[in-house]
Amino acid sequence: MRRWLILLAALVGLASPAHAWWEYGHETVATIAMQSVRPDTRQAIRRLLARSDLLETPTCPARTIEQASVWADCVKTLKDRYSYAYSWHYQNVDVCRPFEIKGNCPDGNCVSRQVERQLRLLRDRSQPQRVRVEALVFLVHFVGDLHQPLHAGDRHDRGGNDMKADYGFRPNTNLHSIWDGLLADRAISTPPAGPGGILAEVPPADRAAEAAGSVEDWSRENWQVAHDAYAALLGDACAPVPATRPVLTNATIATLVPVMRHQIARGGLRLARLLDEALG
Repeated sequence: MRRWLILLAALVGLASPAHAWWEYGHETVATIAMQSVRPDTRQAIRRLLARSDLLETPTCPARTIEQASVWADCVKTLKDRYSYAYSWHYQNVDVCRPFEIKGNCPDGNCVSRQVERQLRLLRDRSQPQRVRVEALVFLVHFVGDLHQPLHAGDRHDRGGNDMKADYGFRPNTNLHSIWDGLLADRAISTPPAGPGGILAEVPPADRAAEAAGSVEDWSRENWQVAHDAYAALLGDACAPVPATRPVLTNATIATLVPVMRHQIARGGLRLARLLDEALG
């Protein structure tokens, strides 16, 4: 009986998205960035993370780039201490209207403006060490968030959380959870799996071009991917919400795996560029 219970627990673990974007995706973006930065930048990152005790968040460590990549989500559990940063993880840009960031980022409280702000703080060596450590861990996380498309655009449905859907074999989920967890888990674990496999799909000669552009350019690009995510589910990205839950079929999922892998590669390469600019 005990052996059967252990087997059942293992099967349940395999069936669930243990590594959602908030963990697996962020860590993969961060690892790609760490592999792609210049050696002097890598050493500067390690020196800053060695002082992550200055953050005084022992339940949310940030001693490695992978831990740093999920720190901004972990500190949500600290409630009021970091509640001011909740809106920094996303931007609600309507995928059914022309792209416009200015009117969708009140007082700079959205992910793209926070990428720019944290980059300025990290670059500024006159800032206290604690400020620069915090800027680093926020920056690593927010670049990852920006490349999860449902953090970059939506249909006034909380980033797809209110768009109910079935995902292949898994019923009764929603569009945000699909891109945040189920699809991310499948894409990153599809061979060649992991950061090395994903990065290898971008030829070295093409990596500078992938990392080019401004944060607003990246926002527009990811907003378009969000538009396409709705279209993949509904046929028409701006179609009315159907009466019955739409299904993201296995055939469609297979076409989206390369899209998600490309998003992660872009995120890692662009994060590496920003880190080189700030610390190299």
